[in-house]
Amino acid sequence: MRLHFYKYQGTGNDFILADNRNKEYSGITAEQIRKLCDRRFGIGADGLMLLNEKPGFDFEMKYYNADGKEGTMCGNGGRCITKFAYHLGIHKEEYYFLAADGPHLAEIDMDGIVSLKMKDVKYIRKFHNDYILDTGSPHYIKMVTNVADTDVYKKGYEIRHSKEFEEEGINVNFVEQLREADKIFVRTFERGVEDETYSCGTGVTAAALVCYHNENGFNDVEVKTLGGNLSVEFDRINDTSYENIWLCGPAEKVFEGNTEIN
Repeated sequence: MRLHFYKYQGTGNDFILADNRNKEYSGITAEQIRKLCDRRFGIGADGLMLLNEKPGFDFEMKYYNADGKEGTMCGNGGRCITKFAYHLGIHKEEYYFLAADGPHLAEIDMDGIVSLKMKDVKYIRKFHNDYILDTGSPHYIKMVTNVADTDVYKKGYEIRHSKEFEEEGINVNFVEQLREADKIFVRTFERGVEDETYSCGTGVTAAALVCYHNENGFNDVEVKTLGGNLSVEFDRINDTSYENIWLCGPAEKVFEGNTEIN
């Protein structure tokens, strides 16, 4: 099968994308996806996405992790596929698309920044001295004092494969509160990639919710990642309710090409 692909990245979180509105690539296999995402023997990416047609929506986002398995919601992926839709000629003031965790809205501003509305969060669970929540994908939040010197792979792997989380898996985020009350630095070990990624949209969102600076009402948290800067805007209703959550940042096309996959 000949694949016409596009490579996009959102703060270093990179993806292979394909226009599947004619269902040409619907038969792609997990093994083929693993090969395509391999950074030494393939194109190289944190995941692969297919843009599908879906009645009642502008498009459907079908996301696969680098291990070839169908994934849950990917925030940076959602922002990248929105920019991809625009480049394919789907021009909207507001995009309405379907992802693994349900419908999403997205917007592209005049500077090319893509803002993605995430699902509401109704529960944050305290786990020892850390936090667990679901922002479309499950996330573990661990606060640290110096995230730059944290061994994210070793410590993230240990938590992700601990007896509590090994079966379903969890993404592990190490978060440092910076001097400014509304700024944090986040590094993430992602399940499915099984390594640290340069950025994780749902992880950044989860970390921002934990690190709110306004007790109730509007919050705008700036987030530093290895791949660049993002922001998360949301309304904190109370300890258990977070609404109107928007993940905002750049999403860029890197290149496009063709490859044969067997």
